[in-house]
Amino acid sequence: MKKDKLKPMLFSNLKNYNGKKLVTDVVAGIIVAIIALPLSIALALASGVGPEQGLYTAIVAGFIISFLGGSRVQIAGPTAAFATIVAGIVANRGMGGLALATIIAGIILIVMGFLRLGSLIKFIPYTITTGFTAGIAVTILIGQIKDFMGLSYPLGTKTIETLEKLEAIGKNITTVNWQAVLVGVVCLAVLIIWPFITEKIPGSLIAVIVGIAMVKLLKMDVNTIGNLYTISNKLPSFNMPEMNISTIKAVMPDAFTIAILAAIESLLSCVVADGMINSHHRSNMELIAQGAGNIGSALFGGIPATGAIARTAANVKNGGRTPIAGITHSIVLVLVLVILMPYAELIPMPTIAAILFMVAYNMCQWRTFVHLCKTAPKSDILVLVITFILTVVFDLVVAIEVGMLIAVVLFMKRMSDESAVSSWKYYDPDEDPDGPELKAVPKHVRVYEISGPMFFGDADRLATVDFKDFTKVIIIRMRGVPALDATAMHAMEQLYERCSKSNIKLVFSHVNEQPYHTMEKSGFIKKVGEDNFRPHIDDALEWAAKLETGHAEAE
Repeated sequence: MKKDKLKPMLFSNLKNYNGKKLVTDVVAGIIVAIIALPLSIALALASGVGPEQGLYTAIVAGFIISFLGGSRVQIAGPTAAFATIVAGIVANRGMGGLALATIIAGIILIVMGFLRLGSLIKFIPYTITTGFTAGIAVTILIGQIKDFMGLSYPLGTKTIETLEKLEAIGKNITTVNWQAVLVGVVCLAVLIIWPFITEKIPGSLIAVIVGIAMVKLLKMDVNTIGNLYTISNKLPSFNMPEMNISTIKAVMPDAFTIAILAAIESLLSCVVADGMINSHHRSNMELIAQGAGNIGSALFGGIPATGAIARTAANVKNGGRTPIAGITHSIVLVLVLVILMPYAELIPMPTIAAILFMVAYNMCQWRTFVHLCKTAPKSDILVLVITFILTVVFDLVVAIEVGMLIAVVLFMKRMSDESAVSSWKYYDPDEDPDGPELKAVPKHVRVYEISGPMFFGDADRLATVDFKDFTKVIIIRMRGVPALDATAMHAMEQLYERCSKSNIKLVFSHVNEQPYHTMEKSGFIKKVGEDNFRPHIDDALEWAAKLETGHAEAE
């Protein structure tokens, strides 16, 4: 396999770049910017920050990640996966705490990239990513019910956790604003139907126009962004958050959450994009770019960013083939911020909720979830469902930690069940002359075959090796053992000591490279005797016969 280069994909793509490619990239970048505009605003509001923070993120992080990234077509910016996490951090620690956590997360991502940890993403089970993605989708949906229905909450109502939001909805359901519901339903219908009409103009943009028109022309009593937030069209400015040991320690868990989620989401997006354009991304360079992008976003008033699968897919479908498309998308959003941002105050909140409902639906992968529940092994279903529930009830950190712990324990159980230590059965050819042709094993020799990896989960199986009074040699056949850990090595040494007390010789047949290296490093081979390690079972049986007759000589 080719080594993953620490070189931005942009520099590789510019070698054979031409005017035709530039035109297609620029067109794709403009279209993606139009798609990103309402999404960036909606996701910023869902994250508990102002609408301009969403655009700052798409501009700064989007530019840096496209410029330094390891993917040809990745589009980065605010994503739904971060919405509930960011909202919680902002509520508990303010924008300063979020900025500091994001900067530290960026540093962690850069370190991960330089340590070449990009490939470790493959060790996160599919059931966990599916479970927490579906869980995030549900939390986003629940978080938008208030604005979709135009509910009014008493001052001081706490709505940070998902269960708190559900409780608040239940208590204040009687305050529903039917005009808001009407706007939300119409915008949701536009979002569902519009793609069947044309995909050239994003449905979210049409929904925004329809929502504004309904509220303004019909003079509807519906909250807009301008009613709840102060809109600014200023360009992002540099702002270094306050740093000291106590604040760094306080935000460190949040920083790790942001870093791990950014790594997972971005590399998953890269994998999806690779399949669409038949390419291969540079995972470690992508992590470095994500780190730099998140640091830049935090320093210029943005929120955490990651690769956005939907926007990346839109980029590919519209002809984007190099990072120039992502850079163009960021530049176009700068113009949008300066010129059109004041008009964002007209966007009704139910329209924003409808857009986020569609985001939640598209990311929930409910068909995949149901398919896994129907077809996957019970252990995988358990991991899937628990990860989903914990994401909704608690948060993503708890969900991933517990999900990974359960997945690892179940994997070890599965591997342990696959491992076996079995004794060869003696066969008398005189009793069944037409029987199968088997190996001739002297009476004083017992043969045990080990299959599967030997690790702490099944090392106790070696205790099942037994022998008779007349047994002089035990052959351990290890052709089916790919790996041996320290606990299994200790069990092997206990077996040797048990055999030594009964004057029984241990002979090993076909020990693979990793187990042999482990035995050699621990001094076990020297203890047993190098001559007692034979390459093949026939050789081992012949050697065992020589040991009994005393004819074995050093080879």
